[in-house]
Amino acid sequence: MPKVNDLRSFLQVLEGNNQLVRIEKPVSLHHELANVLATLERKDGPAAIFTTAGDQGIPVVGSALASHERIALALGCKKEEIVDALGAAIANPIPPRYATAPLCQEVIMKGEEVDLYRLPIPFHAQGDAGPFITGGVTFSKDPATGRGNCSYQRMQLKGRNKLGIMINEWRHLRGFLAFAEKQNQPLPIAVAIGLDPAIMIAAGIRTERDEIEIAGGIRGEPIEIARGATVDINVPARAEIVVEGRIIPGVRESEGPLAEFTGHYGALWDCPVFEVTAICHRREPIFQTIVPGSFEHVNLGNVLPREPILRQFVRHVAPQVSVVHLTPYSGGFMAVAALEKDNPGQPKNVALAALASHVNIRICIVVDPDINIFVPSEVLFALSTRVDWKEDVFLVPHAQGHELDLTGDERGVQTKIGIDATLVKGRRKEYHQRVVYPEVDLGTYIQAQK
Repeated sequence: MPKVNDLRSFLQVLEGNNQLVRIEKPVSLHHELANVLATLERKDGPAAIFTTAGDQGIPVVGSALASHERIALALGCKKEEIVDALGAAIANPIPPRYATAPLCQEVIMKGEEVDLYRLPIPFHAQGDAGPFITGGVTFSKDPATGRGNCSYQRMQLKGRNKLGIMINEWRHLRGFLAFAEKQNQPLPIAVAIGLDPAIMIAAGIRTERDEIEIAGGIRGEPIEIARGATVDINVPARAEIVVEGRIIPGVRESEGPLAEFTGHYGALWDCPVFEVTAICHRREPIFQTIVPGSFEHVNLGNVLPREPILRQFVRHVAPQVSVVHLTPYSGGFMAVAALEKDNPGQPKNVALAALASHVNIRICIVVDPDINIFVPSEVLFALSTRVDWKEDVFLVPHAQGHELDLTGDERGVQTKIGIDATLVKGRRKEYHQRVVYPEVDLGTYIQAQK
């Protein structure tokens, strides 16, 4: 298997594992591309690379990290080992190193050459305000300390060299901007598009370290970086595309709406403005997008950054928890934990710990180890056959949740729920052995018919 160190090598790995489809048919950037990707995700299909998307002549990749199968390939581990791999990377960060010949700067466009319309930026959902860069990672640094940071911000295309940028209040980047604006200074940033998945996964983790070091921990070696062509910001040297520029101090413009991870459209916001000073890219670059509200969006924003913390919390009260999962099909609001219990009260303790591990988690279901928590039908089977709704469910009213969760008020206050979906012997009918059919390789049967 090829060594993964950038988007191109990752695509080779996906293709070698039947997790990538090449779409040669011309596809419109105006909704059609996103519709195809969303359909593939709903059918548990592969990632896709569109060789003819729009008129820019640049291929577009989507859904690269929409499934745990592909995330495992990105991390070089089994699906059940993802949380272990991320936990080890967080605990053992590796600082980056400078590249001698950064591939991301094979082509550099500055000044009047800058034209964002040359990039195949998709118009994703029907209710979106326009084309958005959604798959880019923002690289910045603390103007007070110089510490680097990488994170996700959506960016609305507003002109040849202008993007609207939404920055949540709790982001480090918001603090950096506040500091710069107090000095009436612009804040330099760079947006890298088309990356080693290790960087994309690390960018979703909030830490007081530079997240590029966590990406190095994932890879087990330093990530190669380069100084920006027009900004004093370090960027991944093997990125496909880097958009450089500055956030203008004191300027706010209307931005949005955009489809959110909750499955609903967000509100209209007054957001900062990103003025672009350079577009750098590799020869024959590849653009990468994330469909807003998709499994990939939820995985990178809600699932992967938080599963290690979730497991830490639940294992504190029950070390026998074998595996945990924040389900992407719930927007990351539901946690599932598999427990080999030795006390009938343990499942509720585990659920309480899960609900306390992050404000986003609104539901926790605790199941037996025979349930595959990564398969929705298995979780539903446990709910349907092992829960006495009078005895096995508890509510936590007036708890803090996410502000975008529509079940809560404007500040996210809501009711949370814990569910014990484990077998209880002696209190009810005895359970017979569960029917399980061994999985077979269908390809051998299909080939045999030819």
